[in-house]
Order: sequence, then C-alpha cells, then structure tokens
Amino acid sequence: MAKAVVVLAEGFEEVEAITVIDVLRRGGVEVVAASLDGANQVTGAHGVKVTADSSFKAAAQSECDALVLPGGGTGTENLRRSHELAERLRSQKESGRLVCAICAAPTVLVDAGVLDPEQHVTCYPSCVMDLDRPSANVPVVADGNVITGQAPGSSLLFALVILKALVGDKAAEKVARGMVTDVL
Repeated sequence: MAKAVVVLAEGFEEVEAITVIDVLRRGGVEVVAASLDGANQVTGAHGVKVTADSSFKAAAQSECDALVLPGGGTGTENLRRSHELAERLRSQKESGRLVCAICAAPTVLVDAGVLDPEQHVTCYPSCVMDLDRPSANVPVVADGNVITGQAPGSSLLFALVILKALVGDKAAEKVARGMVTDVL
C-alpha cells in the first residue's frame, strides 16, 4: 500500500490539506496527517482545528511514497523554518519518491534546495517571485517526482494527480468518478 505524509503546520490552508488527505484515503493510500510541531491539534489559516495522526518527527522516521505540503501564508512560513523538514524533503527527492507542495508551499521546496534548475512548478500567483524561477500559471504541474499546485481552487486536481502518481490512472479515475468530478 502506498503511503503519504501530509505535513500540517500552524496556519496551513485547510482545503488544501483536507482535500489531499480525503482523496488519497479514498484511493486506498495510507495517509498520515503529521503535525510539524508535534501538537495533537493543528489550527489552520481559517481557524479549523485538525487532529494530527502523528508528529512529523515520528512520521519522518519511516519512508513514505509522497510527502505533501499544504500552503497557507503562516503555515508556509512555519514550514520554511523547519530544518528537519528541509532535510527530509531533500532525502525524499533524492530517493525518487514524490515531493508535493501547493499554493505558497512550493517556496519551501526552493528554500530546501529540492528543485532542479530547470524543474517546472506552479504556485500561488503572489509567490512567483519567491520561486526564483519561471512558474507556470496553471492549476497543477507534475515534473519528475515533484508535483505542485497553484491554490486552494486547485486542491482537488492536485490531490488526484498525486493519487494517480501513487496508484495509477484507473484507481485515480475511479475516485474522480465516485466524487462526480471530471477534473482529471
């Protein structure tokens, strides 16, 4: 069974995190919602409290097939300050496993030195300058083992693209049909 870790930092964008967790679980992926600071509950950008399955420190002890970073202004800043997360992102990328970030969170990938010089990404429009590279103005970009999403409105497509990379086209299409969406 494929495994994904969704890293929750205080101030994360709720729709981006919850959509990924939900879609991946619907597709049969084991998902760990991991609290970056180890707290049992993590509060999102709009006051929604989410109970974490694990601390990031504990979740980082084992391998996962996808490491997913939701955005959100404050959440992204908290992600950017974590040296432990940066190290894990680098090892995840180097091992060929998926590194996924949406909204402002692709800037965390830049800070961690995870992106190759020519790697294509997308992000929230106001974060383009922080990427220090051209950014596609599209909802989702999959380039190698890096998947990036643009904004909260891209969350469903972002989650389905991750699911497709983890379990294949047919399983992702089945989840999309069950959700009555044609975004894939």
